[in-house]
Amino acid sequence: MAETETSPSTRKADPSPLHNKRIGIVGTGAMGSALCRGLVQTGAVNAGKILVYDPHTEHVRQLQESLGVRVAESNAQIARFTDIVLIALKPYAVAAVLEEIAEALQREEGKPPPLLISIAAGVSSGAIESLLKGDIPVIRAMPNTPAQLGCGACAFCTGTYAADEHKAMASAIFDAVGISVEVSEQHMNAVTALSGSGPAYVYLMIEALADGGVKVGLPRDTASRLAAQTVLGAARMVLETGLHPAQLRDMVATPAGTTITAIAALEHSGVRAALIDAVERAEERAAQLDWKK
Repeated sequence: MAETETSPSTRKADPSPLHNKRIGIVGTGAMGSALCRGLVQTGAVNAGKILVYDPHTEHVRQLQESLGVRVAESNAQIARFTDIVLIALKPYAVAAVLEEIAEALQREEGKPPPLLISIAAGVSSGAIESLLKGDIPVIRAMPNTPAQLGCGACAFCTGTYAADEHKAMASAIFDAVGISVEVSEQHMNAVTALSGSGPAYVYLMIEALADGGVKVGLPRDTASRLAAQTVLGAARMVLETGLHPAQLRDMVATPAGTTITAIAALEHSGVRAALIDAVERAEERAAQLDWKK
């Protein structure tokens, strides 16, 4: 009897959402460069399909020489000739650039408009749409700095005209440098406070752990390496085992041992409450800085 469906051995894998897509990156600072390198180095996008622009020509030159990406002459050229436009700018620069490229984002009748992705902190999708012409699909995202090492955490939300295909493209871009999750726009300030600012909280904890190691006799470089690797390993345990952090903690804390004694000291000092308060305060500040339509 003939098979009614393609067998696993002959079935072709579904093409990537980024297959044959031309990607333009406006801004090649730390985050723009990290995303560019991640896309090329993971094979998510061919370097020849990426077009970059930044008035800081040294950043652009480094990406061109190390990756082989193409260099645009202007922001408008990127908007005119790519399928996905990634805005990797500081918030204060966004409005001027969007006004500059609004006309270039328009396409001939029958051709789909490009997807615009913004990683500018605090700039709402509504504010972005208000500066554009026509039904341009917009996605607002908040990646974090570990994306530079392929370990980033990114959350994104959709604007009025973004569809499932656009979400798939955004996920593919940010998954190239870590992980991505979709949230509602009302939670983007919380994302900024948690994962956007979160690396700084962890650096503070690593520094404090290393200081503790030095206080009890370890050399500084040894204490710093042990503290950093411990945080890295603990984070991987949470992500890869799927266990609740409390379960993993209990696996380390034996009765009447050193760990439970240390945890009691941390609870007494209010470390848990301090971290919760830090995220809450950061969210409040993000809301104050957020652009509204």
